[in-house]
Amino acid sequence: MRWSKPATPTTPVTPWPPHPPPGETELERAVRLEEEKEARRKSDVIDREIELERVEQRKHKNCTRVLLLGQAESGKSTMLKNFQLYFAPGAFHAEADAWRAVIHLNLVRSVNFILDLLPGGPSSLLFEASHPRHFSDKPLVDGGYLRHFRMRLSPLRQVELILVQRLSADDPSRAAANVEEAIPWYYGRASEVSIRGGSGWKALLRRKRNATQVGARPDDLDKARQILHACRQDIAELWEHADVQRGLEAEDVVLRDQSGFFLDEALRVASADYEPTPQDILRARLQTIGVEQHTISVERFGQPSHRWLFYDVGGAKGQRASWVPFFDDVDAILFLCPMSAFNEVLLEDRRMNRLLDSFNLWKTICMSRLLKGTTFILLLNKSDILQSKLEAGSYKDGPNDPDHVSEYLKRKFVAMCKHNSARERQLHVHVTCATDAIVVNNLRSSDYI
Repeated sequence: MRWSKPATPTTPVTPWPPHPPPGETELERAVRLEEEKEARRKSDVIDREIELERVEQRKHKNCTRVLLLGQAESGKSTMLKNFQLYFAPGAFHAEADAWRAVIHLNLVRSVNFILDLLPGGPSSLLFEASHPRHFSDKPLVDGGYLRHFRMRLSPLRQVELILVQRLSADDPSRAAANVEEAIPWYYGRASEVSIRGGSGWKALLRRKRNATQVGARPDDLDKARQILHACRQDIAELWEHADVQRGLEAEDVVLRDQSGFFLDEALRVASADYEPTPQDILRARLQTIGVEQHTISVERFGQPSHRWLFYDVGGAKGQRASWVPFFDDVDAILFLCPMSAFNEVLLEDRRMNRLLDSFNLWKTICMSRLLKGTTFILLLNKSDILQSKLEAGSYKDGPNDPDHVSEYLKRKFVAMCKHNSARERQLHVHVTCATDAIVVNNLRSSDYI
């Protein structure tokens, strides 16, 4: 016996726009028409968003999508700049004018940090009340000489304000905060300016610069450069002064190991005709809050153009929740661990060792089921700073040899990946210095990115 499928009741289709209800008053009709108009507007907005999403998906269909991960100051943004320099040099050099403002800010903040730190500075006076200072027993710096520097270099406070306001122009509420909320001196480092991801600060600087060139009034960036040029000799003398070096050493401050260090080249960087070199741009430090998206087109010999889509995310503890939405939409994870951070702590959590924090981050990422099919590339970064620390005898638990330390860390990270991954995954490990172009060349020539 053959059974027939029972008929499925059909749902009546409501016409749109709906027919006017019977007995509708003029007021009710006006309200109904306004509601229908608003509904159509919302529907059109949704349709446009869907279409834009489709266009974006088609645009990125042939992209290799790479997510840059790691704690703050692990070298993510530097590595990205290195990719841009190597594969898109034209676009990289076009941004040099914007990066000059960042480099000048890095230099000025280092100078102001020193003047605040040494005896008589605001940070020094604030901290002496509750903590014994190395300086209190035997002054290492001549007070009169420091007063001379503070007077001569006082205009750099204005330069810092100008640069921060310009870089934070898309978010004026943050400009003043970035100047006032300096990291306390006993953290051993100069404060940073932060830029929101996607703010387009480089394009903004270029637009304002071009608009100024058309008009007659001088640009505030030009004013900042003139002040910096006038102070360049005093900056160099401050940095080279033996008592200043002794004072920094007494406070365990090593500015040379910090990102955005340009004091060794102050005369060149502060000159009126200064143009940033590629190496200067790679060394420049600018903290990003949020997510930056960068597309880099690659032209390979004998092959059609290939594109990489990089997601550069903030690495501070409070920003790591923003990583997860990208986990299910990337082809590769580029994880950077700063090997030189074995004797450092997080700025946002002084109880957490930075190397231990990298271990914890790595374990969490390896355990993520969203990344089960994703290629992992581990960069044991800052090998140059690691070597300088080891040469100074900073590593107490074993041989002060870079190869020994990097090999130990490599075994540690590989073992953690195998133990915490749900299944065997592709993992590639490189010992790197993010400012070294050979690293990018090795990644480019590989088959996994």
